[in-house]
Amino acid sequence: MKKILVICLSVVVMSACADLTELNVDTKNPQEVSGASLFANATKSLVDFMQSTNVNVNNFRLWSQYWAQTTYADESNYDIIGRNVNGRTWNTLYTTVIRDAREAKAAIAANTLLTDEQKRNQTAMCEVVEVFAFHVLVDIFGDVPYTAALGDDVTPAYDNDTDIYADLLDRLSVAAGDLSGSSNMGDADLIYGGDTDAWKKFANSLRLRLAIRIADVDATSAKSHAEAAIAGGVFTSSADDFQLGYLAGTPNTNPLWVDLIQSGRSDFIGANTLGDYMNALNDPRRATYFSNLVAGEVVGGAYGDNNNYAAHSQPGDVLTDPTFPGVIFDYTEVAFLLADAAERGYAGAGNAEDNYNAGIESSMTKWGVDAADIATYMAQADVAYASAPGTWKEKIGKQKWIAMYNRGFEGWSTYRLYDAPALNMAVQAGIPTPTRFTYPVDEFSLNGASVEAAGAAIGGDALDTKVFWDVN
Repeated sequence: MKKILVICLSVVVMSACADLTELNVDTKNPQEVSGASLFANATKSLVDFMQSTNVNVNNFRLWSQYWAQTTYADESNYDIIGRNVNGRTWNTLYTTVIRDAREAKAAIAANTLLTDEQKRNQTAMCEVVEVFAFHVLVDIFGDVPYTAALGDDVTPAYDNDTDIYADLLDRLSVAAGDLSGSSNMGDADLIYGGDTDAWKKFANSLRLRLAIRIADVDATSAKSHAEAAIAGGVFTSSADDFQLGYLAGTPNTNPLWVDLIQSGRSDFIGANTLGDYMNALNDPRRATYFSNLVAGEVVGGAYGDNNNYAAHSQPGDVLTDPTFPGVIFDYTEVAFLLADAAERGYAGAGNAEDNYNAGIESSMTKWGVDAADIATYMAQADVAYASAPGTWKEKIGKQKWIAMYNRGFEGWSTYRLYDAPALNMAVQAGIPTPTRFTYPVDEFSLNGASVEAAGAAIGGDALDTKVFWDVN
C-alpha cells in the first residue's frame, strides 16, 4: 500500500512540475511575432519619428527654421547632446525601424502559408522601409554602421557614406523590380493596404530622391538611377503620397498633436525665417501653415531665441488635429525632384518649369489654397520660373523648402543640397545651420574605436562637417 501511495505521489509531483513550466510562458507578449506585424511596427515607427516635433526626438522643424521656440531654445541653437537627440535618433532608426524590418523579412521567409509571389512582394516592401531608414541615417550622420549593423559584432565598423548610398540605390532597383502581383499584406500595410503598384512607385520615387542627392558628386550614377526610376514610374499625383492615416485617440494620434495639444505646452511658434520669406511673396499658405496672423502676415519669432508665444504666429490649426496625416514622402517633392532632373538633362524628366510649377501647385492644393490664389502667387515675378531671382538650384531650392514645411527633415536636407534659401544665424549660438548631427555619446563608450575612426574619415565629428553629397 505504501508503494502505491509513493507511486501516486510521484505521478502527482511530476504532473505538477509539468504544469509549472507553463508559468514561464508570457501570455501577453508572444515569443514569435508575425512578419506582417513587424512590418507594420517598422512603418509606423518610421512615420512617427519623421512626424514628431518632440525636442527630445526630432529637431528638424527647428533646424529647417520653420519654427522657433518660446523657452529653453537649446534645440534651436543646435544642442543635441543635452537631451540626447542624436542618440534617440540613432536608436529609433536602428533598433526599432531597421531591426523590425529585418526581422519581418526573416519571418516572411519562414512563413509556409505564403506563396513565393507574396513572399517576394512582402520582402521588397520591408526592403524599401529599411532603405529609407538607412538613407536618413546617412543624411544625418554621414558614415554609419551598415554592412555589420545589428549583426553578431557588437562593435561594428562604420561604412563609407558614399558606398552605403550606392548600395541603397541598387537595393531600391531590385525592390522596385520585385514589386508586382499579390502581397497578401492587407491591413498590416498601414500606407497602401498591400498595393504593390503603389509600393513600386514609392521605391522608384525614393530612388529618384537619392539619385538627385548624389548628382553633384557622381553625375554618371545619378543620371543612370534617376532615369531608371522615372522610367519605372514615380509619383504622379498626391494620391500616391506615402502617408499614414492617424486616429483620434491615443496612442495612435499624430505625434504633432501629442506635443502641441496633449502636452499642454506652448513651446513652438513660427520662425521669422520662414515667415519673412512667405510674407515677402504674399504666400497664401500662411493662413494654414500658421494661426494668429496679423493683417494676413506671419509674425515670426527670432530663430534661436526665447520668444513670447502669444505675440507671435503659431503652428496652424490643421497641425493640431490628432488625425492629421503623417506624410514622409509626397508628389510635391517628386515634382521638384523632376524639375532638378530636367535641368540636368535626364531623359523622361520633362520640362523644368512645368515640374517646378507642379510642385508649387501640388503643395498649395494640399494646404487648401484655391486655384485663383495659386495662379496669382505663381504669376509674381519673384516666383515665376523664368523671372525668379537666382540660379535654377536657388529657385527650386527656395520653393521646395517652403513646400516642405511639415517635413522638417526634407526641409533641412533641401537647404543643404541647394544652399537655398539663406537661413538665419541662431541668435544665442551665433552659428549657422549645422550640416550634420555629431555621433551619439553612447557610441564612444560602446563602440569607441569604430566611431573614432569614422569621425576621422569624414573630416571630424563636428556639426559643420558635411555628408558626402553636400558639396555646394
